[in-house]
Amino acid sequence: MTDTTPTVLFICQHNAGRSQLGAALLEHLAGDRFAATSAGLSPADEVNPAVAATIAELGMDITDRVPRAVTVDDLDTADIVVLMKPGLTLPSTPRGEVLEWSFPNPESWDADAVRPLREAVSEKIQTALLIR
Repeated sequence: MTDTTPTVLFICQHNAGRSQLGAALLEHLAGDRFAATSAGLSPADEVNPAVAATIAELGMDITDRVPRAVTVDDLDTADIVVLMKPGLTLPSTPRGEVLEWSFPNPESWDADAVRPLREAVSEKIQTALLIR
């Protein structure tokens, strides 16, 4: 990657489901066109296993990723910040463009329930980020 590669930061509450899904799907769909990262406001202990399972179906393993808290530095360096839930209270104002998407929290879902969410997030990434 070069310094001109835009960084996209996906944020949700726990950095275990929606934001991990967004970052992994952007990596899968865009390759090296973007640097994808994710964070949360109150991180969970692990990535949601159902989310990880649906990403594994695409040939990616995200089970070793560790949910983490969003930092002021994250918000200062991201070119695009994607809130996977509208209205999240961030620790500072993002420097880059902010997109507010609305996706349900898959916290207690199984893989069958997550697949339609995966497809909806994939479609949103393709229409909002990849056709720029």
